[in-house]
Parts: sequence; structure tokens; C-alpha cells
Amino acid sequence: MLAKLSVILGGAASGKSAFAESLVVRTGAPRVYIATAQAFDAEMHDKIAAHRAQRGARWRTVETALAAAEALDTVAPTEVALLDCATMWLSNHLLAESDLELEVRNLLLALDNCRGRVVVVSNEVGLDVVPDNALARRFRDAQGRLNQQIAARADLAVLVVAGLPMLLSGELP
Repeated sequence: MLAKLSVILGGAASGKSAFAESLVVRTGAPRVYIATAQAFDAEMHDKIAAHRAQRGARWRTVETALAAAEALDTVAPTEVALLDCATMWLSNHLLAESDLELEVRNLLLALDNCRGRVVVVSNEVGLDVVPDNALARRFRDAQGRLNQQIAARADLAVLVVAGLPMLLSGELP
């Protein structure tokens, strides 16, 4: 049985999203994909389109750059939601000059109150070099705090490296 809240962490292109999707699919429950990416260029547009096609019609997809908390509020008790990803969501809010403290609080509250099960994908950005500019350092620090807050609530935490899941806490279904 998949945990009420799971967090799947990893670096860029580590396989974390594929692993998270497999967890959701294996439940056999109706599934919701909360997609937070925005297409600012042709490459990203193509990547988003490929992800849509790959998921197919078996997912209810909610595309939202900023309103992940509101999307989680729509998840039914019988559904499993995949939030992919918290990193893009945070980046979107940072670039929109949102009140990050308020937005993070709202997201955490939505995770706590979501009626269905949730799997959150997020990048582990703390293993890289110290960024050379203030915005990048602010993002890295905010992402680290967000990951810690989600992981503290999660019943399952997994770090994916080179496509291999490493259990941090909880039990894999």
C-alpha cells in the first residue's frame, strides 16, 4: 500500500519522475498528475508535449505553474496525485516574486489536508557547488528548506540516483 504522503528526491535526470510515476501506477487507483512546468522556449514546449503523450488518457492532468495547493484540494479520496515537481513550483513562485513563506505554508497545508494519497517529486539541489549569485543561493536554500519540510511530513522518502531508488525513510510498497 502506497503511503499517504511520499516524497521522491533526486538530481536532474536522475529517474525520480519515472520512479514516482511507477509508484502511482502500481496502486491501480485513479491518478492525477499535477504538472508545474512552464514552456518558455520550444525545447520545453516539446518536452511538456512528450510528457502529456506518454501519460496518455489514464491520468487526470492539472497543469498549474503556481496553484499546486489548489490542485491538491481537488484530489478525491480514491485518487493518487503526483506533484511533479515541487522544484519547478518553487522556481515559478520565486520568479513571480510571490510571498514564498505564504506559498510554502499553503502547499504544506494542502499536502496535510489532501484527501487522496500524494507523491511529490523534488530536486535535491544541496549536493552541488555553492551558486555564484544571490538569486541562485536564495533558490537553493528555499528548495532545501521545502524538501526538509515535505520529508518531515512524508511517510515515505526515497532518493533516486542513476535510476536507482535509495530508501531514506518508510517502507516501499
